Amino acid sequence: MNAETPQPPPSDESAPQKPGQDVRETLRRLGPLGPLAVVSVTLPGVGGFLLLYYINDLAAWFRSHGDVGPALYVLLFALSSGLALLPTYAQSALGGWAFGAWRGSAAASAGFALGAVLGWGVARAAGGDRARALIDENRKWKAVYEALLGGGWLRTLGIVALLRLPPNSPFAATNLVLAAAGVRLPVFALGTLIGLAPRSCAAAFLAAGLREFSMGGLKRPWLMPTGIVVTVAVLVIIGMLANNALQRMTRDGPGTVEPNRTHVG
Repeated sequence: MNAETPQPPPSDESAPQKPGQDVRETLRRLGPLGPLAVVSVTLPGVGGFLLLYYINDLAAWFRSHGDVGPALYVLLFALSSGLALLPTYAQSALGGWAFGAWRGSAAASAGFALGAVLGWGVARAAGGDRARALIDENRKWKAVYEALLGGGWLRTLGIVALLRLPPNSPFAATNLVLAAAGVRLPVFALGTLIGLAPRSCAAAFLAAGLREFSMGGLKRPWLMPTGIVVTVAVLVIIGMLANNALQRMTRDGPGTVEPNRTHVG
């Protein structure tokens, strides 16, 4: 009888992956983007609770600087939101509490717009094209990417704005994802301004009303609870409409997509 031909041992490629091995490899290839992602998801929530706890003291500090107070607020808002230290909703509420509804809304809008630009710059400097390279290597990721951001600057602008509209949309994490995916700065900044303005202004107006109510200045006591209910309802409706519109856009697809596209917007 002929001796059986010995079979080669199984190669490493056929061996099953260890649990978490793919995740660790992805984080390794992302470089500094990995730790930034963890920070952008966890830190703003903690900072937001602390800010709201000390909101009265912080507002008094900004008001004590007179006409310079709003400028200081915008600067600190931009730094803290762009570096993923504080969430935009809490800082918008601080603006309304410190400066009133209209001035607080304007200052909050300027703060988150500058913060978005800073966050975009940090993500691009830290990640470069690492995230886009990973997307291009995975067919499923690439298909999702092209459905979301592969149809030209106007479509990308709409996607960015819709991603920003819901009240539960995380500011810092969205900055990181969109910048790492290659969304260009002008489209990113304009879409952010359009999408974040409604909820930021609502937070500023609501905080201004709460401060007035706490100081006993409301002539109509029913106005504040009514305003809270209306504000929450409007934000929920806006979020639902944004999610539905986003689902329709991604379901319909981007149309004709150029092959080997490296940037969007």
